[in-house]
Amino acid sequence: MSDIQAQFSVLKQTADAKVVDAIARLIQDGEDHELNRVNVLDFSRHHGLDEERVISAFLHSARLGLFDLGWNVLCPGCGGVLGAHSTLKALKPDDYHCALCACGYKASVDDQVEVSFTVNPRVRRIAAHDPDTLPVWEYFKQVFWSSGVDFNKESFATLANEVTLDTMELPAGEKATMSLQLPSDFVIIFEPVTHAAHFIDVQGEPTKDRQQLAIMYNKVQAPTGTTTMRPGPLRLSLENQAGVRVLPSVFIAAEALHHLIGKRKPFLTAKRMLSNQTFRDVFKADNLGLDQRLQITSLTFLFTDLKGSTALYERVGDLAAFDLVRAHFRALLEIIAAEKGAVVKTIGDAVMATFVRPEHAITAGLRMRAAMDELNKERGANDLILKIGIHEGPCLAVMLNERQDYFGQTVNIASRVQSLSTAQEIHITGPVLDAPAVAEILQRREIKPIQKQAALRGIADKMVVYEIP
Repeated sequence: MSDIQAQFSVLKQTADAKVVDAIARLIQDGEDHELNRVNVLDFSRHHGLDEERVISAFLHSARLGLFDLGWNVLCPGCGGVLGAHSTLKALKPDDYHCALCACGYKASVDDQVEVSFTVNPRVRRIAAHDPDTLPVWEYFKQVFWSSGVDFNKESFATLANEVTLDTMELPAGEKATMSLQLPSDFVIIFEPVTHAAHFIDVQGEPTKDRQQLAIMYNKVQAPTGTTTMRPGPLRLSLENQAGVRVLPSVFIAAEALHHLIGKRKPFLTAKRMLSNQTFRDVFKADNLGLDQRLQITSLTFLFTDLKGSTALYERVGDLAAFDLVRAHFRALLEIIAAEKGAVVKTIGDAVMATFVRPEHAITAGLRMRAAMDELNKERGANDLILKIGIHEGPCLAVMLNERQDYFGQTVNIASRVQSLSTAQEIHITGPVLDAPAVAEILQRREIKPIQKQAALRGIADKMVVYEIP
């Protein structure tokens, strides 16, 4: 048995067999570009497989060395990759700048950090492992633009033939010229390797006189600027002092370009990865650095706690109570994972979990309550009373006590809301209830939330909260 076959044999012990077979076929038969920055959500849709099982299988594949995990900071405007990192720790806290869009961005993990998987070169060598050998358009497709940009063969052909005036491959240390006919449109000279851009504001009456423009690519700073010119002939002089091959390309920045690169498809975000139980379990070493603070604009927190657990130990004895509490934890952890959530930590008899979307959290909360009712029914008692609180909002992903954790007022409110429960009711906040999918779930189950004014410890003003009876 080869090493790769042995790895797949191990993979089938931890991942769904159908997903593993699909990954094996991809490695064996897929085209080179299909194995570079694999969009796992697209992969699951194409193969009709469950997203969570696909994510889990690719994570286990990366752990075994079949794939390399990548964290790519994206420009929300053009979908270009502004920074490609092999670990989460490598994400920079400062701004990332997109020369093509002339904008700066912070690396919010909500939808600006893409998680992708590239086949390891020891498993199969693909063209993207040597990006300097990729033709111009393959470099744009496989290296510059993310897997979330929805290109097909037709749209890429339009980009190459109708939106582009010219492209060039310029080796390190060489000079070249382009002879162009400037249209009456804004023009961008963009270089995807160094991320350098120069803008030409074409305006005024057409001219027959040849205009001149010189651009040098170097290691010091990507040249970015704007030159005003008239429609007509242009001699573009290019010099490459960057030490690497560059690919200057001249685009017409009209509606067609914006339309082509504006089409998006879902991709795996860092936010979703941070709330994935398999990632938290398997990739503990590839987590945040001690000084990192990643901004998340929206995350849903669910807190639980067992009411009267101390009295439970006194009433039924340590051994019986311990078994009950363990059964309660087992049920909760299974539900959290099944509803696309992840356990951040357990504190005593309490659980803190995160979900990407509030509807997953409310579904998990309702299932948890039902699971406790079932456990109580089996025992013929009502000892297990679970208090649940859910809140959604912005937060920071941080490292605390050698564990990836979350910090901020959203976390504080979620934990305080949980403390309002006195029996098996669930308490949620306005942002959770306002989510259309949450309202639909409650309506479908004929649950009418009860509005309350609550004073939460450590929160200055009273809050409106909702009891889910």
